Amino acid sequence: MNFTIAAFYRFVSLPDPAALRDELRAAFSEEDLCGSMLIASEGVNGTMAGSAETIERLLDMLVEKTGLDRADVKFANSEERPFGRLKFLVKSEIIAFRKAKVDPTQAGNYVQPQEWNALIADPEVLLLDTRNHYEADLGTFNGAIDPGIETFSDFVTYVRENLDPAKHRKVAMFCTGGIRCEKASAFMLQEGFSEVYHLKGGILKYLEEVPEQDSQWHGTCFVFDRRTSVGHKDFEAE
Repeated sequence: MNFTIAAFYRFVSLPDPAALRDELRAAFSEEDLCGSMLIASEGVNGTMAGSAETIERLLDMLVEKTGLDRADVKFANSEERPFGRLKFLVKSEIIAFRKAKVDPTQAGNYVQPQEWNALIADPEVLLLDTRNHYEADLGTFNGAIDPGIETFSDFVTYVRENLDPAKHRKVAMFCTGGIRCEKASAFMLQEGFSEVYHLKGGILKYLEEVPEQDSQWHGTCFVFDRRTSVGHKDFEAE
């Protein structure tokens, strides 16, 4: 079987996350779907795999229930089952940021992949990798700063101890699929940084849409499934 992999998230107010979890379990528990989805009052976040038909049904349901934008979903394919189980989990957050309370709906400025190179070429822009250090070791963008964090929550400490809104007037950030840098951009705005940008769709969307010959990315991108990491060639082959 050929598996379609869909990675997605959506920050949206959900009054009853448990009810959505129960609906999803009832709709897909006997299907070929596998992977994990986190559901919280702030939205949904998941990477799921299944037949193309099953993934279409799942996304249709999420569009209806959460307003998910289909254009923001990242797709990949695998000839092997990429996840062992199917999990719909209710959490307090869809991306943990325990050291600060953040309203992720008040995020920074989206930057499309095609516009990213021009932004990070600006010498006034501070480019931050919001991923964990072991992810940054596999690959990153030219000129990016690796904060050397163990968990995403450590990003709060790094910013407060190392950055200054008065000095760092333009900040751009990125992550794997966009969710971490979107929440981090909201945090930085709350901390007083006035001009904050984040890569829409994350590294995966950049690798998909920007040709390798024009790319400012070096190395591979860590992914949280059995593929381990992907690069430009993985998207060119699809």
